[in-house]
Amino acid sequence: MVFRKPPDGGWGWVIVVVSFFTQFLCYGSPLAVGVLYLEWLDVFGEGKGKTAWVGSLANGIGLLASPVCSICVSSFGARPVAIFSGFMVAGGLMMSSFAPNIYFLYISYGIVVGLGCGLLYTATVTITCHYFDKRRGLALGLISTGSSVGLFIYAALQRELIDLYGLDGCLLIVGALSLNILACGSLMRPLESSDSPPPEKTGVDKVPDQYFVYHEKEKTVEENISILEKGYGDEKCVNSMPDYKQDSILSKNVLNSINVNEKDTYKKKVVEQTNFCKQLAKRKWQLYLNYWEETMVLFKNKVFSALFVAILLFDIGGFPPSLLMEDVARSADINEDDYHVPLISIIGIMTAVGKLTLGILADFKWVNTLYLYVTTLLMTGVALFAIPFAKSYLTLAMLSGILGFLTGNWSIFPYVTTKTVGIEKLTHAYGILMFFAGLGNSLGPPIVGWFYDWTQEYDTAFYFSGFCVLLGGFLLLLAALPCWNACTNRSSKLPPNTYSYKVASSA
Repeated sequence: MVFRKPPDGGWGWVIVVVSFFTQFLCYGSPLAVGVLYLEWLDVFGEGKGKTAWVGSLANGIGLLASPVCSICVSSFGARPVAIFSGFMVAGGLMMSSFAPNIYFLYISYGIVVGLGCGLLYTATVTITCHYFDKRRGLALGLISTGSSVGLFIYAALQRELIDLYGLDGCLLIVGALSLNILACGSLMRPLESSDSPPPEKTGVDKVPDQYFVYHEKEKTVEENISILEKGYGDEKCVNSMPDYKQDSILSKNVLNSINVNEKDTYKKKVVEQTNFCKQLAKRKWQLYLNYWEETMVLFKNKVFSALFVAILLFDIGGFPPSLLMEDVARSADINEDDYHVPLISIIGIMTAVGKLTLGILADFKWVNTLYLYVTTLLMTGVALFAIPFAKSYLTLAMLSGILGFLTGNWSIFPYVTTKTVGIEKLTHAYGILMFFAGLGNSLGPPIVGWFYDWTQEYDTAFYFSGFCVLLGGFLLLLAALPCWNACTNRSSKLPPNTYSYKVASSA
């Protein structure tokens, strides 16, 4: 598949719109799972750490499977993956309405819905990066606000649906709404070039499977042609003989060839299939080796290595507030009369503002996106340290808004990844980074819940979360410092298509 130059417009804006609504529909309920979390605590009577696994799996399993999601999008395209994932999200939500216990929710809501969301996220980000280059930061910021707007609306929507139809009815209705992802996915037209032919492929590792099937068939055709040519040569040799002798000789040759073919047909088929399987296994093994070789090349980039540590620690510490902030307010005995807007809704709307704002900033030439990302990490760590000191709704609402805005750095994370490894390796590198992000998402809320079950308060948990985020930010800052880059550039050169950030260069 040969891609045209990104048009930075045209059908790309349709991609932005449908990607926005795709993330809105798939991530609305998982990100606003804090509302459902309170209901599950009351219904199943399990501990906070055990119940928090449902929401953490829904938001983390898709990221954990990002390498697989990237392979699926690369192999089948964004449109088929989006349509298939729409069925997964809708089916998982509807199945969750019949959950008899918390373990059923781990599978239906955590794994099925989470994996569908991961596939959809990878599809929307990848196809948007293909359609935009100069305006990539703005485009990614716009589509990533879909999940934040979904969090804002679904937090209030799910609470209202629970009051009207109960928890089971809420999940059924939300699942039915997710079926609209199918319509959005059908509009994700791939950016392909129909004018220029694909580049010539010579290596075995670059040849698709279909070629081997054709090649084997071609071999048999060539063998048949050579047999016919041989027969034609023999025929020319006996042209000088009388006609009746030629006929007898030809008839004997035909009969003998038929008998030989009947005897050797099975052997030839076995040989052909064996050769095909050997070539296919060799190619698959070569692809596997190439994948790990490319992965090792990526980790030679110091910024990329620090980036995966930072995203892991950020998600361990930064994700729990969006899931547990409602329970934090309830544990602080805040009066319900002062509870004007759900804290999760505040996080959602400010995340949308943050994604859009940071996405626009990333397009300015004078802004170094890596340092911008590091700044958001350090500020997030400070805000997490301040949560234990918030004892009123107003202070919790302010901290929720700050954390929501800073969590908007998700919009510039693909931008940072692209600038670090190049557009050619975006899918591969992004899949690896999202795996560690999913690991952090999966571990963060249960760890905070376990801290509460152990100490019966959230203070220690959020001190731990703030420390994790600050540590990741400082490590990434250290890797990006110009003196560190100078030392590493003397000792080793970066592989092709990769480079590290420098202070003098604007990302």
